[in-house]
Amino acid sequence: MSLKFAYWVPNVSGGLVISKYPQQTGWSFEDNARYAKAAEDAGFEYALLQTRFIASYGAENQLESLALASALAAVTDKLKLIAAVLPGLWHPGTVAKMISTIDQISHGRAAVNIVSGWFKGEFYGYGEAWLDHDERYRRSEEFIRVLRELWTQETSSFRGDFYRLNEAPLKPKPHVVPPVFQGGNSAAARQMASRVSDWYFMNGNTIDGFRAQIDDLKRQAAAQNRELKFGANAFVIVRDTEEEARQVLRDIIDYADPEAVEGFRSQVKFAGQASPEREGMWANSDFDDLVQYNDGFKTGLIGTAEQVADRIVELKKIGVDLILTAFLHYDEDIQAFGEQVIPLVRQKEAELEAVASKA
Repeated sequence: MSLKFAYWVPNVSGGLVISKYPQQTGWSFEDNARYAKAAEDAGFEYALLQTRFIASYGAENQLESLALASALAAVTDKLKLIAAVLPGLWHPGTVAKMISTIDQISHGRAAVNIVSGWFKGEFYGYGEAWLDHDERYRRSEEFIRVLRELWTQETSSFRGDFYRLNEAPLKPKPHVVPPVFQGGNSAAARQMASRVSDWYFMNGNTIDGFRAQIDDLKRQAAAQNRELKFGANAFVIVRDTEEEARQVLRDIIDYADPEAVEGFRSQVKFAGQASPEREGMWANSDFDDLVQYNDGFKTGLIGTAEQVADRIVELKKIGVDLILTAFLHYDEDIQAFGEQVIPLVRQKEAELEAVASKA
């Protein structure tokens, strides 16, 4: 199966790095409509819309993900729109209805990313309870189960510790059952993914780090008689030479906003470091890693188009199904990635298939 390509929708201000280095990336609806159309033309199949309600890591302005997904659905033709949502700030019945509506608008292109929550300030600010780490994942699992019941059954009478429904209907049903994405590297996140999610997003990592996650999740999913697909996060810098690309990376880090990075670090301690095993997202991230707030530099998609394509194919070989990209200058970088990198990846995939067919 061909690798899928996705991009982070910049629906919060400040771009995709916590740096004062100039970024030609906007956050408005007009900007994002333009990026979405360019991404479709470039060969991207998915777009992931972030969820933020209160400023963090310098993201002073935020467009809500579900509302923006609905708007982008009306101005695109092929792009699958993954709206991130926070259980605790949303009721699953409300989200099921909204995603089903986006599905109707887009004719089957809606998806959801369940974010269990790492930013305590959002929950405190909106007067919602802040649960312990593993309890947040228990709530998220119930949230997903409610979504699926409403999308697939005539009515739902769900009974859980966090949600109760009483013969609740949902019409119209979505054209196709929207796929459920999630992230998180803790034991609780992995267990939840193995039981209820369709896709597992991984923060940026090394090849060995990705392989260990994928192998572990495949074993856990197989024990549940399920299969998972895997997405890997990466910040992409493609230039004519490797040195040019590396210099851009050095400039981004040299111009990092220390106050915003440290503020982000102080909040993500409520994520992986708060898990019982003290492992998970950002648990082992240093300052440079956090400048790209999903560890995107670690993945190594930095260099010439040929080098980046080779790295992507290596990720495919270990079981990655989707590359989730972020860029510095969205207008030019999305187009360049589509023109320079995706065709090379497709060529290399075809070569791999030809070799496999002769074996």
